[in-house]
Parts: sequence; structure tokens; C-alpha cells
Amino acid sequence: MSQQTNKSVSEKMAQLGELVAWFESDEFALEDAIKKFREAEELAKSIENDLKNIKNDINVIKKRFDEV
Repeated sequence: MSQQTNKSVSEKMAQLGELVAWFESDEFALEDAIKKFREAEELAKSIENDLKNIKNDINVIKKRFDEV
């Protein structure tokens, strides 16, 4: 997952979209599905974590503006 931490949320979403498209494509192979699924699952968790962090940052900034 260390590779994922350097990517933006947009880049991760694009990569997740590519994985989802693979499952819907003619290239789908059952033998590769578990590996791809785990990769997609990890990406989704990373995106969720990034979005939580962004939400927290926004809440902190909003609170600062509310105090002024």
C-alpha cells in the first residue's frame, strides 16, 4: 500500500476504475480475479482513508473560519 500513499485521490480513483473495467472486459480471467479484487479492495480502503483525512482537514479549516 505504500505505493498508494503517493498518489492523489483522483489517480487512485482512475486506477480503481481500470480494475472495475477489467472485471467487465473480455480479458477477465478467473485465475487473476482474486488478485485484482484484492488490489481493488486495497485501493478502495486507501481512497476511503484519504477522503476521511480530507474531510477532517475541511472541518478544521471550517472551524477556524467559524471562530473568526
